Formats: sequence, structure tokens, C-alpha cells
Amino acid sequence: MEHPDVAAIRSLIARHKRWDAAFAVFGLFCLMIGVLTFVSLFTEMAVNGAARLDWDFFTHYPSRRASQAGILSAWVGSTLVMVVTAVVAVPLGVASAVYLEEYAPKNWMTDIIEINITNLAGVPSIVYGLLALGLFVYQFGLGQSILSAGLTLALLILPVVIVATREAMRAIPRHIREGAYALGATQWQTVRDHLLPYSSPGILTGVIIGMARAIGETMILAVAAGMQPNLTFNPMEPAATITAYIVQVALGDLPHGSVGYQTIFAAGLTLMLFTLAFNIVGHMMRRRFREVY
Repeated sequence: MEHPDVAAIRSLIARHKRWDAAFAVFGLFCLMIGVLTFVSLFTEMAVNGAARLDWDFFTHYPSRRASQAGILSAWVGSTLVMVVTAVVAVPLGVASAVYLEEYAPKNWMTDIIEINITNLAGVPSIVYGLLALGLFVYQFGLGQSILSAGLTLALLILPVVIVATREAMRAIPRHIREGAYALGATQWQTVRDHLLPYSSPGILTGVIIGMARAIGETMILAVAAGMQPNLTFNPMEPAATITAYIVQVALGDLPHGSVGYQTIFAAGLTLMLFTLAFNIVGHMMRRRFREVY
């Protein structure tokens, strides 16, 4: 006959296993909600917009005729804005994180800075749009331009890059720093030759998350870059982006306002493919850094 204590323990273990199984099912259900939502949206865009994804769609300007409408100026404008954003945000964000993590004194001022950096990551994009309009467009005289949009988006993703870089540097074992110092390395040599290379996968993760958010912004790009569908490579000139293009077509503001929903779906699918390609490249770079370091 089984001892009562053993039977109670078996019952307790069985009950906990049932709770674990129930939690696993609930987690799978939540995951499938997100996955199925994305799949349904992507499928709808693919079905309705895939027919418009041809060479002419990417090499033609907006047109009054739906069959000839293209997004040449829009995807070039988005690409240039993202280049400006990356060039400004990545070095500035990494440098700020290195200073806060390795050089800044631990006092109340540093604590206030850290709290504000964390809070800035949750500020709505409309606030950044107003900042772009008041600061870059009017105060600095940059006007609605690629540069204004890139600088504003750089400020938008800067907190994400800083937080991700600091977390990646904190994950590095302490003995790596101590070993570098023991061999006579200076603080900057330790940061340059050890901390930054080893934390590069985490830094890239933060950059990818920030850039993926920035490429889909609408308010900031509409306010700071303008919504003129003209092709320009001058950072001081206004340029339309894919998100602004979608808004204009949906509202009928472009000359081809009678264009059907096919163009909107095709532009949205292009934006998603841009983001997907960016994430794939970032994932490949992370794997490469992990293999090297």
C-alpha cells in the first residue's frame, strides 16, 4: 500500500503538470493570434497588390492612369531617409551608451538621464513630428527635407539603440574587462577591442528594431520630409516616402487620385518587403558576428 505522503506528492506533481500543460496551450493560443493576424494581413496585401509588383511599378512616377502609376520617387525617398537615420542614430546611440555604461559617474544626474532615455522610447510619434516641425523645419531652417526627416527619426530610435547597446554591454562577462585591464589595456582599448565587438549582435538587434519602427512612420515623414512625389537625391529637398504615398493615394491627394486599391496594397506590400529584407540582412550580420566573436 502506497504511503499517504507519497500519494500526496504524486497528486501535487500531477496537478502542476496539468497547470504547465494549460499554460503551454494558452501561450500557443496567444502566439497564434499574433501570427495569424500577420499572415492574414500579409496575404490580403499579397493577393490584392502582387499583380502591380512589376518593373514599371518601381521605375515609374505617379501617374493619373492607374496602370502606369509607380512609386519610384517614394521608395527612393524612403531609402534616403533611412540612410540619414542610420548614419546619425547608430554612431550617436552607441557612443552615448558607451559613455553612460563605462565612463559616466554613478550619481543622481546619471540616474535622471537614464530615466529620461527609457521614457523617450515610449513617446508617441506625433510628439516627434511636432518637434520636427518646430525645431528642424522652422527653427534650424532645414525646411521639409530628407535631412529633417532623417534627423527626427534618428531621435525617435535613439533611445532604443542606447538601451539595446547598454544591455548588450552588461551581458559581457566581467572577467573580459578584468583580463584586458590586467594585460595593460586602457579603458578605451578595452571598449574598442573587446566590449563593442562582443556586444555587436545585441547592438544590431537594437538597430534593427529601431529602423523597423522608423521605416513605417507616417506622421513624422509627412511633416518633416513633405509629401511631394518628386525624385531627388539632395538631402535638403523635400521628398515623398512610401508611407506618405499610401496616405496620399488613400485620400485622393495625388494627381492619380482615382487609382484603385491595388496600388495601395502594392505599396504596403513593398514597405513590408523592405522591412523584411532589412531584418534578414540584420539577422545574417548578427549570426556572422556571433561566429566571429
